[in-house]
Amino acid sequence: LGLLLPGPIAAQKMVQIKGSDTLVNVAQAWAETYPSVNADVAVAVSGGGSGTGIAAMINGTVDIANASRSMKEKEKKLAEKNGQNPVEHVVGYDALAVFIHKDNPANKMSYEQLKDIYARGQKVKKWSDMGITVPGCDSDEIVVVNRQNNSGTYAYFKKEVLGKKTKFRQGTLDMHGSKDVVDLVEKTPCAIGYSGLAYSTDHVKMACVAEETGGPCTSPSVETAVDGSYPIARPLFMYTNGEPTGIVGEYLNWIKSDEGQCIILEKGYAPATSVSCG
Repeated sequence: LGLLLPGPIAAQKMVQIKGSDTLVNVAQAWAETYPSVNADVAVAVSGGGSGTGIAAMINGTVDIANASRSMKEKEKKLAEKNGQNPVEHVVGYDALAVFIHKDNPANKMSYEQLKDIYARGQKVKKWSDMGITVPGCDSDEIVVVNRQNNSGTYAYFKKEVLGKKTKFRQGTLDMHGSKDVVDLVEKTPCAIGYSGLAYSTDHVKMACVAEETGGPCTSPSVETAVDGSYPIARPLFMYTNGEPTGIVGEYLNWIKSDEGQCIILEKGYAPATSVSCG
């Protein structure tokens, strides 16, 4: 009896995706689910940061760039120069959470306080400067955890909280990925860091964030990201060269469908459209 073998793997069509570390978990979940929708298409996903993904799209080496920030004007001009026509697709929303150690008694952070900690020439260097005593933080020095500067999360936090013209302070611990920030804060009583809500765990605390000092604060959640009440919420993007057609177009349409949007919801992000998930 002859065996009926599947066709060669090389015959499979490939969609190449690169970029945002915020999106990498859900991008991998989409990629793993998609063969059940279309077995002829394989989706390869890698992280490296929004800037890395956008650069790859500009150079024509990927089909889709994942980004947790909008493309910069200089990136758009470079794309145009390279004969690329970037098209932006909103695929979900993310609340950027401010993480502190679970034993830290602080519950609320204002933009002003965050700026005092994170901005160049920082006004606040110790937790006691804020009237806070953190158990286990014997040095009292705030360990300021940041992201690397090719990260869309870094760019968005800087623009939204510090203001465009304000630089980050020096001496921050710059983490490569979203998960790394949360892991470090979990193990470090003196630490504060920011990362996507989807990376939250029961082992760290998320601050309630207020835009105005003394004003009402809102906790990060899928609901507060969707309704816009959480101040540090942002859209998540996929960029393609031109309006996507063929297998890339089909893949993006599926991501925007109820099935794709229910996966992003399951992963702790807010969907781009209202969906009902079973």
